Amino acid sequence: MPNSPMISAQEAEAIALRITPPLTDTESIASVAALGRVLAEPVRSCLDFPHWDNSAMDGYAVRQADLAQGPTELQVIETIPAGVAPQQTLGPGQAARIFTGAMMPPGADAIAIQEDTEPAGPDRVKVLSQPAVGEFVRAKGMFCRSGDQILPAGLAIGPAELAVLAAAQCDRVAVVRRPRVAVFSTGDELGTIDQPLQPGQIVDSNQYALIAFLQQMGVEPITLGVVRDDRAALKAAVEQAIDQADLVLSTGGVSVGDYDYVDAVLAELGGEIHVKSVAVRPGKPLTLATFGPKVYVGLPGNPVSALVGCWRFVAPMLRKLSGRSGPHGVQWLTARSAQDLQGAGRRETYLWGSLQIIEGQLVFSQAKGSHSSGNLINLAGTTALAKVPQGTSEIAAHSEIQVLLLGGAVG
Repeated sequence: MPNSPMISAQEAEAIALRITPPLTDTESIASVAALGRVLAEPVRSCLDFPHWDNSAMDGYAVRQADLAQGPTELQVIETIPAGVAPQQTLGPGQAARIFTGAMMPPGADAIAIQEDTEPAGPDRVKVLSQPAVGEFVRAKGMFCRSGDQILPAGLAIGPAELAVLAAAQCDRVAVVRRPRVAVFSTGDELGTIDQPLQPGQIVDSNQYALIAFLQQMGVEPITLGVVRDDRAALKAAVEQAIDQADLVLSTGGVSVGDYDYVDAVLAELGGEIHVKSVAVRPGKPLTLATFGPKVYVGLPGNPVSALVGCWRFVAPMLRKLSGRSGPHGVQWLTARSAQDLQGAGRRETYLWGSLQIIEGQLVFSQAKGSHSSGNLINLAGTTALAKVPQGTSEIAAHSEIQVLLLGGAVG
């Protein structure tokens, strides 16, 4: 793909999703260990929810027919706390003291809430209201019936889903295998976090950032470290990565410098290159290639460009690869900008910062300092990216903009 023109971010995202196949390998695991995993099969309930008719409020279980004429005194024949089965059947003129979640006694068809009653003597209560049949009663099976689907395939399991599995006494689930993603960085200038830096060296911060990103996405990272600017070494690393992983993620070596070998090595190994350059800033050099079902993503070496590329393009690919149900693409939110935002004209521009809710409205505040692809420092604390569209050089403060929430809290 020599001299490939830049394509739009939207085209690049569409290609990225098209070339990424969802995993179909599954495994059965204990539900208590399933947080963050993706369901491979629907889960059906073996129970009715609620399991039996129960009270939604503290009060008295009553027969609605007894209250048709207005305030009425009733005989209290038993007290039913939660977790205790009723012992008696209500007859005419009778009520049962009941608490939230307790089973309805036979014969009762409504709840008179505690606030609408007053004592009327030993074992007697005066009901001041006229509840309708079924009022404040959670009927057996009203939430779901035994045999109903309670969780669909493709759903990532979070705290709420774990609670549903526990309530349904589903102790094992079929989940999609975790995607395996190989990560390596290229460049003679790269050192590690625990070694003294030599003149001209920098720490390979991309390795740490990308592994953390992958862990947040719920995939299994395979760390291959730093590959020097040597074509043979790069070829060996790519071959190893493709053999071990479902997706390969590298940083550096995808531009047009004398030591940028990635695209040439991919072609030499038989890879099909789909994308080489995207009209975005930061992160214009972006390689997307395939080796059969295996996907290769080559990101720029500049630290901001690498992370922005992950948030903008790799995250949708991982959502699809992991077997999650769609939509997989980036979901933009509407906000207003606290400052003027500068674009790059011919390229779609991403500016990093944070989101807040001010007077009921989402407001994006750009991070202070230089918005350079090499300035990792002011990327700390980023919770959102603001988009300045292609062809736009400036967006005035207080204008409506599109933002990408990165998983941080909105203050």
